[in-house]
Amino acid sequence: MRCKALLRHAFFWSLGLFVGLSPMAFAEAVSPQEQIQIHASRATSSLMLLRGEGFQKTHQQRLEADLAALASAMQSLPQASAELTSAHQALVTQLRNGVSYGPGDENVPWRFPEDLSRALRDFLSAARALPGAEGQSELAAKVEYLSVQYLSRSYLGTFEIAREQPDTYLGQDERLLLPAIDSELQAIEDPSDPEVTKLQTRWSYLRAALADMNSQSNTLQSVSGRPFAPITVDRHARSMTAQWLAMF
Repeated sequence: MRCKALLRHAFFWSLGLFVGLSPMAFAEAVSPQEQIQIHASRATSSLMLLRGEGFQKTHQQRLEADLAALASAMQSLPQASAELTSAHQALVTQLRNGVSYGPGDENVPWRFPEDLSRALRDFLSAARALPGAEGQSELAAKVEYLSVQYLSRSYLGTFEIAREQPDTYLGQDERLLLPAIDSELQAIEDPSDPEVTKLQTRWSYLRAALADMNSQSNTLQSVSGRPFAPITVDRHARSMTAQWLAMF
């Protein structure tokens, strides 16, 4: 009897401890497969900023840093694939091409935006196909992918998503990705955690801009009619995903 009482006490103590944990305790760590997706989208956004904002030195330095971070993350993968390695090389080639064309649009091939978006999609798709990538939340990757779409509409034109993959984030725009991200953030909502509160605040600012993107239209005009704000969106997206990575 005494043994059963002790076991019962231990069970309820453990249950209380489990229930008392913050929702953050059950969130998954960002996998290496998602990290390379994040770095790839960041590098693509940096190229768009570089071209769109007149080849400023700070943007060129950031692109180089993003490419280095992507290369380092690739080397840290527990298992790569020939398809991913090839897609990485193709993406880097397109990013380097985007720099080599110089300022202005005179030397930019008219197919470059299409080639760039395809190279990014192919890389992200190959990364998601790696073992261990299944079932991940991909929240940070989704945020950076939406940022790429926004910057593309701001600087290059419509970004071509992977329409053949409508059930993955690669084939979705803000109409599906914003509610999906909302749901994931609601699952970890914890008013007592200042880091979660900060994350939610950053998302509220970013979400408002992304919701104005108007991807369903080919006019390249926001829903509200206000000018696009790519620098602000880029800053908020990167701050949010950097915090997410630091938290996990």
